[in-house]
Amino acid sequence: MESLLVSSVSRACPFLARTPVSALRQMSTATAGACPASAGAGLLPTAAPAAPLGAGASVAAAATAASFAAAARNGKSQLLAAARECPVFGTALAVQQVRRSSSTAAAHAQARAATSSAATFESMPSAYTSRQQAPMHPQPKKSDSAAVFEAMPKACASTTASGAFDYDVFFKDQLHKKHQDKSYRYFNNINRLAQLYPMAHTGTGEHVTVWCSNDYLGMSKHPEVVHAMKSTIDKYGAGAGGTRNIAGNAELHLSLERELASLHKKDAALVFSSCFVANDATLSTLASKMPGCVIFSDASNHASMIQGIRNSRAKKHVFKHNDLANLESQLQQYDLSVPKIIAFESVYSMSGNIGHIKEIGALAKKYNAITFLDEVHAVGMYGETGAGVAEYIDAMDDMDIITGTLGKAYGVVGGYIAASESLVDMVRSYAPGFIFTTSLPPAVVSGALTAIRHLKKSPVERAGQQLHTRMLKSTLTDLGIPVVPNPSHIVPVLVGDAETAKSVSDELLSRYKIYVQSINYPTVAVGEERLRITPTPGHGPELMDGLVAALKTIWTERGLKTETDWANEGGRAGVGIGKDIDQLVKAEDLRGRTEP
Repeated sequence: MESLLVSSVSRACPFLARTPVSALRQMSTATAGACPASAGAGLLPTAAPAAPLGAGASVAAAATAASFAAAARNGKSQLLAAARECPVFGTALAVQQVRRSSSTAAAHAQARAATSSAATFESMPSAYTSRQQAPMHPQPKKSDSAAVFEAMPKACASTTASGAFDYDVFFKDQLHKKHQDKSYRYFNNINRLAQLYPMAHTGTGEHVTVWCSNDYLGMSKHPEVVHAMKSTIDKYGAGAGGTRNIAGNAELHLSLERELASLHKKDAALVFSSCFVANDATLSTLASKMPGCVIFSDASNHASMIQGIRNSRAKKHVFKHNDLANLESQLQQYDLSVPKIIAFESVYSMSGNIGHIKEIGALAKKYNAITFLDEVHAVGMYGETGAGVAEYIDAMDDMDIITGTLGKAYGVVGGYIAASESLVDMVRSYAPGFIFTTSLPPAVVSGALTAIRHLKKSPVERAGQQLHTRMLKSTLTDLGIPVVPNPSHIVPVLVGDAETAKSVSDELLSRYKIYVQSINYPTVAVGEERLRITPTPGHGPELMDGLVAALKTIWTERGLKTETDWANEGGRAGVGIGKDIDQLVKAEDLRGRTEP
C-alpha cells in the first residue's frame, strides 16, 4: 500500500498528495462512521480542479483504485468514501466500478453516476497518446458504460472484456490517428541505379528520376568509393565482428577518425553507427555528467538532438529558431559557473536555413558555454575541403563539438563527432550508444574514408550541386511556384496541406516518373507541408526542364497557391513576404570548378 501512496500518483492526485500516510492507515482499518472526523478533515480539495495525470499516473491511479476498491469490499469503506470525494481518484474508482459491473444492469447506473468524474478525465492527457491528436470520425452510439470508457484515457479503454490490455486495439488506434491527421508515412519502393544515377527503378521495375535523395553529391556510386568497398570486403569480409571494444576496432576505423579530426581541425573524432546515435549519445552523456548542466536548443533542431537532450534529463531552454536575442536572454539567466551547451545546426534540412555560427560562437564565449554544431547537411558540400559551413565562413575554431554524417554527401552510412581529445575520450568511455553498438563494417569505413579524401581535393561535385540549385530556384521563382527562400542547397516547394502534398508527390511519380517525397508533420509544422527537392551534380538541364514542366502543369491544373497567393494571405514559411535571400556560396567561388 505505502509503495503505491508514494508513487507518481501521489504527485498528481490531490487525495494522495494531501492525506498523510498515518491518516490513510487509520482510515483503511476503519469502517464507515468509525474513523475520527479529523482523520481526513481539511485534507481534500474543495474547489481546486484536479491536477492533470501524467502518462504513467493514470495507469497507476487505476491500479491503486483497484486496491482501494478491494478494500471496500472487505468493509474498509471509510477510506473509499474519502477517496471518492477526490476529483482525480474518484474517477479512477469509477473506472474500476464500471469494469466490475459492465456486464450487469447495475453497471449502467453506476457508469452514468460516474460521467461527471469522467468528464474531468476527458480533459487530461492520455497515457498513450501524443501531444497532438486528430479528431476521430463520429462513431455509432455506444452503451452508457462504453461511453464512459470513451471519455477515459486510452490506457483504460484499450482493454478486453476480461480487463486485460488489448495490444492490437491500441496499435490500430495509434495508426488511425496518423491516418486521420494525414501524417501517416508511406514508403515508396525506390531502388537507385548506380550506373544510371540519378535514376532508380520502382518495385514494378519502372524507371524514375530521383529528385529528393540525400546522396547530395552522388558519392554512393563514385568509382573510387565503389572500388574501395569491393576491395575491402574481399580482404576483411562483410562485418566488423563486434563492438569497438570487442574485435571491432580495426585500423580502418582509427584512420577514419584521424581523417575526420583533421577535416574539422580538431584533436580527435569518434565514429558512430549513425549521426542520430552520435547526437543522442553525445548530448545525453555530456549533459547528464556535467553537474547542473543547462542546454540551449534551437527550436528547429533535428529529432536526434531533441532525443539526446531528453535522455540527458538536464534542464533545457528552447530558443526561437535563429533568434540570437532570445538565446542571449536565456543565457543571461545563468552564472558563468553553470555548465552550458548551445546546440544548433548549420543547415536546417527542411527549410534550408543556415544557423548563425559565428554569432552563437561569440555568445558561447561571453557566457562560458560550449557549442554543439550539427553539420549533417553540410559536410562534404561546403568549404574548401568539404568540412561544412563552419569551414566556408572560417568559424570552425569557434565550435567546440562538430557532428556530421557519412550517409549523405559522403554516400555511405555512419555518423561522428569531432572535438577536443578529452571530450571525445569521455564520450567514448561513457556513452552507451557507442560502447554497446556493433562497429561499422570495414567496407563502409573504407568507402567513407575514400569519399572524404576525394572531396577534400575535388571541388567539382560541390560546384555542380550549387550551380544546379541556383538554376532550379531561379526558374521556379520566375514561374511563381512557391520556393521557401533560403541560402543553401535545399529547394523546398510550399504546398501547405498534408493530403495535397502527398497527392502531388504521387502524381509526379505516376504521371511524370519523377520521385519527390512530400514532407508533413511532425517533420514540418502543420500548414507548412512541402515538397523537398535536392538537386545534385547529376541533375542537368534536360532533367531539370522535365521537373519544372511537371510542376508548372500540376500547379496550373490543380490551382495550387503561387507565391503571389501566399503573399495575399500574409505569407507562410517565409514564402510571400518579399524576402530575397542570397545563396551562401558566392557565384565567384564556383567559377572554373565544374570540371575535373
